[in-house]
Amino acid sequence: MSIMQATSRYINRELSWLEFNQRVLDIALDDTEPLLERLKFLAITAANLDEFFMVRVGGLQLMSRRQLQRPDESGLTPDEQLLEIRKRVRQMIADQYRCYNQQLEPALREAGIRRIAPENLSQHQRRFMQERFEDEFFSVLSPIAVWPDEPFPMLPEPIPCLCVRLRAEQQSESPFRHCLLPLGKQLPRILTLPTESGYEFMLLEDVITTFMDRFFPGEQVVETIPFRLTRNADLAVNEEIPTAFLSEMEHLLQARKESHGVRLEIDARSTTTLQGVLTEAYGVDVADVYPIHGPMDLSDLMPLSGLKGFDALSVEPWDVFPSPEVDAGVGMFQQISQRDILLLHPYESFDPVVQLIEEASRDPDVLSIKQTLYRTSASSPIVAALLQAAHAGKYVTVVVELKARFDEARNIEWARQLEREGVNVIYGVRGLKTHAKVCVIVRQEPQGIRRYVHFGTGNYNEKTARLYSDVSLMTSDVDLGADAGAFFNAITGHSQPQPYHKIEAAPLTLKSRLLEMIEVEIDQAQRGERAFINAKVNSLVDAEVIEALYHASAAGVTVRLNVRGICCLRPEVPHLSENIRVISIIDRYLEHARIIHFHHGGDDRVFLSSADWMPRNLDRRIELLVPVEHEPCKSRLIRILEMYFRDNVKSKRLTSEGTYELVVNEEEPFRAQERFHREIRERVKERERQQLSEFEPLKSPV
Repeated sequence: MSIMQATSRYINRELSWLEFNQRVLDIALDDTEPLLERLKFLAITAANLDEFFMVRVGGLQLMSRRQLQRPDESGLTPDEQLLEIRKRVRQMIADQYRCYNQQLEPALREAGIRRIAPENLSQHQRRFMQERFEDEFFSVLSPIAVWPDEPFPMLPEPIPCLCVRLRAEQQSESPFRHCLLPLGKQLPRILTLPTESGYEFMLLEDVITTFMDRFFPGEQVVETIPFRLTRNADLAVNEEIPTAFLSEMEHLLQARKESHGVRLEIDARSTTTLQGVLTEAYGVDVADVYPIHGPMDLSDLMPLSGLKGFDALSVEPWDVFPSPEVDAGVGMFQQISQRDILLLHPYESFDPVVQLIEEASRDPDVLSIKQTLYRTSASSPIVAALLQAAHAGKYVTVVVELKARFDEARNIEWARQLEREGVNVIYGVRGLKTHAKVCVIVRQEPQGIRRYVHFGTGNYNEKTARLYSDVSLMTSDVDLGADAGAFFNAITGHSQPQPYHKIEAAPLTLKSRLLEMIEVEIDQAQRGERAFINAKVNSLVDAEVIEALYHASAAGVTVRLNVRGICCLRPEVPHLSENIRVISIIDRYLEHARIIHFHHGGDDRVFLSSADWMPRNLDRRIELLVPVEHEPCKSRLIRILEMYFRDNVKSKRLTSEGTYELVVNEEEPFRAQERFHREIRERVKERERQQLSEFEPLKSPV
């Protein structure tokens, strides 16, 4: 039963995710997009697929190995899901390499960006690359011999490797012997060649293969084939062990390196003999071997999408503007004390959020800073500000989420540094992942204690804030400030949280609040009143929420959902979900904000949230649902949602069969992300014009 044929009330989660990745791939396949933008989206699909195998497929394979065959909500057992996934992924890989081999690489070559095969090197280029090989690669890389009846070397990460088949010495029992050459992450995958025009490059594996005989003098290299092994990363930390949690997380990272292989990618030119050797060596099922007809790991081509000097092949850059909501030169405390501030990233800069925390670290009236950290940048100015605040003697508490998948090592490093500097570091709540994005600053003012709070839908990461579409709310609302303080006290004190004034927190009350708000709309519709729900989330999986939305649809509530990724709800099914419309927007920025609008009998209730509508977010994570009540901010969020639903350029509609099709209507083309950028740009220009008109002329001192 495939996603196309399913008749259940739910779309399978894994197949829905693959359809999301297909929508990303569709941009790479779109010949109306600039070449380098298409290459970027192709690289993203490859990186996405890696994580999907490490986490989702790895988990399903473990269930299959343990003979756990309970069907999911869509009715598919783990084995049935794996069968459908393999089928769909093989088609996706074929599309990826058709895109690269038949469309992108020929077009890039014509535009002056050329990948050079070893046999096409000029004499000058060959000498250049041979010198680099001798000076750098030959010294860094080390071939690893593989002996009969001994395990193959452990390959902890999905990095390109070379498997070399050599003709053995005559006295050997076997006619061949094998060596592995992991290429590692330290060496660049893309190697620039000297050229008189354009840009020419080679891939690292092609260079190493060209000079492979240097590693094996006097031996015959029979075959050299690139391959890549993906291991299972769906491992959980045992939080019941009464040892240091930090140490337990380090054990988890080591276990991830040694977990079972879930996917073997191998160059399609390899012999069946070599495929068999690698498949058996790493215990990979034959069904999980994927022949690759082109460069291994297309995500490594991402740097090419940012090549300088090829502006005509790239999208027109969108500037990040200083927010017209923020007065430059005026302190953040002064501004937030007067009004709530809503920021739409990345169209509006993330700088005011950083500025708020930096000002707090220096302000002598600030008594404490409490903040969550989920994913931060490598050189985070926010972490630097928190360290500065601790140096200044302020009470600084940071909830560092060590279980942020694939960022565990960085978060462990930050946690240790913060602890050394006297910051009170809390590693979240036992058994739950802290995913909420909140910072509360307590300040002593003439009128008494005042709390300044930042709530966000995205991480405290100034780099991803330029790539992800998120919302920030900065407020000094008394109740929200008290709620934020109580939220941190409950986490740091491992105590039962007291009832909040305004916010809701998962896993305690957030889901029940959502269901309650849906019930209000159902009641309104049943009484013949206008009722609607508009929501923007990244994923919709939770069965209880889906059933509530089905009930709302049956009652006549109009439901519009903007779900970027996974959506297990089946929309537009007669007598089930005929009043539910689901769209997905894949565009230049990754849509990441969670915004919810309930009509509520005309008394609009608008929320921002850190939580997607998934069991993990609603039942197994610390998340927040924050009401936005300040009228200008509320009105703006409502308008933002409406603009998303107007998109007919980058929006696709989810059909009842689980497939996606372009939104087609007779209205003028409307692209939400482009409109956000244009409108904020115009507002900034208008503000600059107003400021110029307010200048007073200098008067004569006489």
